[in-house]
Formats: sequence, structure tokens, C-alpha cells
Amino acid sequence: MKVQNNKAWWLVLPVFLLVAFSAIVPMMTVVNYSVQDIFDHSTRYFVGVDWYKQVLQDTRLHDSLLRQFIFSACVLLIEIPLGIAIALCMPTKGRMASLVLIVLAIPLLIPWNVVGTIWQIFGRADIGLMGWTLNKLGIAYNYASDTGDAWVTVLIMDVWHWTSLVALLCYSGLRAIPDVYYQAARIDRASSWAVFRHIQLPKLKSVLLIAVMLRFMDSFMIYTEPFVLTGGGPGNATTFLSQTLTQMAIGQFDLGPAAAFSLVYFLIILLVSWLFYTAMTHNDKNR
Repeated sequence: MKVQNNKAWWLVLPVFLLVAFSAIVPMMTVVNYSVQDIFDHSTRYFVGVDWYKQVLQDTRLHDSLLRQFIFSACVLLIEIPLGIAIALCMPTKGRMASLVLIVLAIPLLIPWNVVGTIWQIFGRADIGLMGWTLNKLGIAYNYASDTGDAWVTVLIMDVWHWTSLVALLCYSGLRAIPDVYYQAARIDRASSWAVFRHIQLPKLKSVLLIAVMLRFMDSFMIYTEPFVLTGGGPGNATTFLSQTLTQMAIGQFDLGPAAAFSLVYFLIILLVSWLFYTAMTHNDKNR
């Protein structure tokens, strides 16, 4: 009888303990703040769930949450199909395949604040290539004063930055499909659409689940890029949940409401991610 050796777990145990410590301690601190009214480091009073009631009735939360869901929905509806399309068009062999992979990885290597700065300059009507060109073509474009232009710019910026991630994930999924499936499709004279629908798309489901989860969580927590690009404006047009939370915690120093807000924010992300995961895995079980 073969005895299973679990000694390898001792090698990863320190990592698990470190991650658990770095995650649980800040979480417990936030939970502690969320039930107290804090005046300074030594003066605080227990208020129970009062901050949660206040946050849930706050119109800023409602407005930011609506903007956040709209933005995340637009990101998923654009980046997932576009990433699949790019992956299908990518070369599979030779130096060109390596070159395309490197080019696609470049946007992912750029820090978030730098991405915001790039698009802030790129979209300016006076010196930015995109803004200046659009205005010369007769299109009144100004992301700093027009709500629609600000939304479109933030959305295009996110698509430019993160579509590569979806494309690379889908490309790896396509390369993992055994060639026997394509050979059978050629024997049956299947069209390109039939190959995509019956072979490639089903085999990409697990990869797409990862892509959808990553892009939803990241887009739902977006902060740096729109903050650098528009500052949340014009008005509050591009003020998402993370910016509202930052304004409450740092700008107003309302630590109690901000802590309650952050926990509600965390639970929303957790719930929606769980719904995505459940829906996509349920479809696989019913096949």
C-alpha cells in the first residue's frame, strides 16, 4: 500500500501563514473601525451597526454603485469578445507569434498611474494627438468638461490597458486544444464558425471564467486610472466606488463610515463574483 507523503505542505505553510496574517489583520482592523465612532487615536465610542445603516442610505453609494456596474458591464461586453477575436487572429508558430505576444504584453507592464497620465495627455484638445485630431475633424471632444467624452475616454483607456490580458488567456486556451479536434473538423468539412462554436468556445470556458472573474474584480475596483485622467469628473460623472470610499476615508477622515463602506464594497464584489462563478460552472455541469 502506497503511503501518501504530505511533507511538501511544510514548504508552502509559511506562505499561507504570511498571506493569512497580511489579509486577516487589516480586515479585522476595518471591522473594528466600522462599529466605532473615532475622534482620535484614544477617543472612540461603540456605535454598533449605525455606520452600516448610514452607508446603505447614502445616495453617494447608490450613484457610485450604479456607475460602477455600468462601467464593469461595458468592460466585460467589449473586452471579452475583443480578446477572443484577437486570440483567434494571432499566429501560432514562428517569430511572428513571439513578437505578437511581446507586443500584447506591453500594456500590462505599464503602471496604472502612468496609463492615466498617458491618456490624460493623449486626449487633451490642445496638445494630445487624439483630442487635437478629433477637434480638427469637427468633433467637439473634451473629456474634462463633457460627461460622455469622459466616459468614453475612461472606457477606451481600460480596453486598451486590459484587453491584452483576455487575449493572452484565450490564446493559451486555444493552444491547449488537441489537434485531433481540428483534424476531425477538417474531415467533416466544418466551417470556421462551426469550429469556433463547437470546438474552440466550449474548450475556452474555463479560461473565459478566469478572464471574466479577473476583469470584473479589477474593473469594479478601478481607481488610479480615472482619478489621474478625470479626477472623478466632470462633476461626479466618473467617480466610482473606490474614489467615493477614498474621499470619505482620506478627504473627510470619516473612518467609521469609510470602514463600513469598504466592507459593503468587499461583500458586493464577493457576491457578484460568486454569482459569475456559480452561473458558469452550473452550465458546465449541465452539459
